[in-house]
Amino acid sequence: MSTAAGPAVVAVLDDDVDRLLATEPRVRADEYDSVHQMRVATRRLRSVLRSYRGVFHRADIDALRGELRWLATLLGTARDAEVRAERFAALLEAYPEVENHLGHRLVNAERAAYSEAHGVVVEVLDGDRYARLRTGLQRLRTDPPLRHKVAARDAHKVFFAAVRADRERLAALVRAEPEADDADRVECLHEIRKAAKRLRYCAEAARDVLDGPAAEIARNAKKVQTVLGDHRDAIEAIAAIATYAAHARSTDALAYERLIGAEADTARKALDRYPANVAFLQDEYRP
Repeated sequence: MSTAAGPAVVAVLDDDVDRLLATEPRVRADEYDSVHQMRVATRRLRSVLRSYRGVFHRADIDALRGELRWLATLLGTARDAEVRAERFAALLEAYPEVENHLGHRLVNAERAAYSEAHGVVVEVLDGDRYARLRTGLQRLRTDPPLRHKVAARDAHKVFFAAVRADRERLAALVRAEPEADDADRVECLHEIRKAAKRLRYCAEAARDVLDGPAAEIARNAKKVQTVLGDHRDAIEAIAAIATYAAHARSTDALAYERLIGAEADTARKALDRYPANVAFLQDEYRP
C-alpha cells in the first residue's frame, strides 16, 4: 500500500520537533553537550524542511526556516566557544611543554566566551521570539501548511526525488572543488560539508519510506560531514590561536606556533581521508 507524502513528511517533522523541544530544559540547566544537541536538532529540522519544501506552501516554511536559522546562529556562538575550549584543553594535554599560563589563557578565554553566549541563549529561550517559534513548530505538527496536491503524491516518489536532488547537489560541489584555487578551497570544502549534512538529514528522514538505499546514503553522507567537520574545526582553531598570538608576548610566540602546527597537521590528516569518503557519489543512485 502506498503512503501519501504529506503525512510521511509530517511524521518525520513531528519527531524532529520533539527532539528539539526536549533539549530546551537541558540547555537551561547547562547540562553537558546540551547546546550542541539543541543546535543539531535545530539544524536538522531546518534542513529537512528545506529538502522537502515542495510538500508545503513555501512562504510559511521559509519564514519558519528563517527563525530556525536565527536560533541555530545563537546556539552556534556558544557551541563554537565550547568546542574551542575542549579542543585547547586537549591540545595542552598533548603538548605539556607549552607554558601553563598560555594554556590557561586559551582555555579560560573560551570558557568565558561560552558562559557569556550561554547566558544569551537562556535569555532568548525566555523571550517572545522563541515563544513564537515554539508555537510555529507545534503548528507544524497539528496544522501543517501542506500543498494538498503534492502532499497526496506517493511518498516513495517524493522522498526519492528529494534524496536524489540533494545527492546530485553534493556531487556537483565535489566535482567542482578541484578547480578552486588555494584561497577558496577551505570555503569550498565547507560548502561540501554543509551539503553532505543536508543529504544526511534528507536521507535519514527517508529511511522508513525508502529503506536500505536511504540508510546507506545517510551513513556515507555522515562520513563526509564528519571528516570535513574535523577539517573545519582545525582551521577555525588555527584562526583562533593566531588571534591570541597576535596579542601575546613575544616570548610565547614559539608555543603558539607549536599549537598552530598541531592543528595544521590535524587538518591535513582530515583531508587525507576525504577522497575515500566521497567515492560513493560515483555510484548510480537507485530507488
